[in-house]
Amino acid sequence: MTRAIVRGVPDSFAYALSAVAPEAPILVGLARQQHRAYCDALGELGASLTVLPPDEASPDCVFVEDTAVIAGGVALITRPGAPSRQAEPGIVAAALAAHLEIARMAEPATLDGGDCLRLGSTIYVGRSARTNDAGISRLAQVFATRGLRVVPVELPAGVLHLKCVVSPLGDDRVLLAEGSLDPGLFPHPVIVPAAETYAANAVAIGAHVIVAEGFPRTLDVLSAAGFTPHPVPTSEVRKADGSLTCQSLIW
Repeated sequence: MTRAIVRGVPDSFAYALSAVAPEAPILVGLARQQHRAYCDALGELGASLTVLPPDEASPDCVFVEDTAVIAGGVALITRPGAPSRQAEPGIVAAALAAHLEIARMAEPATLDGGDCLRLGSTIYVGRSARTNDAGISRLAQVFATRGLRVVPVELPAGVLHLKCVVSPLGDDRVLLAEGSLDPGLFPHPVIVPAAETYAANAVAIGAHVIVAEGFPRTLDVLSAAGFTPHPVPTSEVRKADGSLTCQSLIW
């Protein structure tokens, strides 16, 4: 069974973090509609959803992916790199503890789950403004006991998280934005045109892929690779530097 944890959109999402202030303000009501469309897509593809309540004190809490890394029956509860987000993992850890062994990390380690991509027995981890060397070391320590190797990846300037430019498609394939990272890092990359880099962040469940709407060339690429794409709207989470994988924890 595919399980997924998602978290509601708080009113305070209007003040979510963003590297550059959006030209138009975040519309919280529309963000909630788009989040429901995302959750509906997960459900339609067979995921069993646990929906956690929003926290008004944590504007970014909808981006639940950053709070944990799951592999090999273990959930490593992270310490998010943005200080304003460090209260977010508590409720997520409690929900995951019903299904998985829990491991934790402590100061000075920081790590955002959006920097981690699992492909088979390898976890790629972006070294970013949110994920430091101590966080990467703790990641390696926890998952080495499960037979998983950790491969650090240096991110290009201006890339917030590893999964902003590459996301797993299952088996040994990834969806990779053209010109972002060396394709040789990954066994079988499926390349998204550079003009549609945002669409490289997608959620695959089997042969189906939830993808940001508005990127027609990416739909063609996925279809040619044997996948069925399911476009969903992302305009409001994009204003907060978010996309699709960051709105769920899936295992």
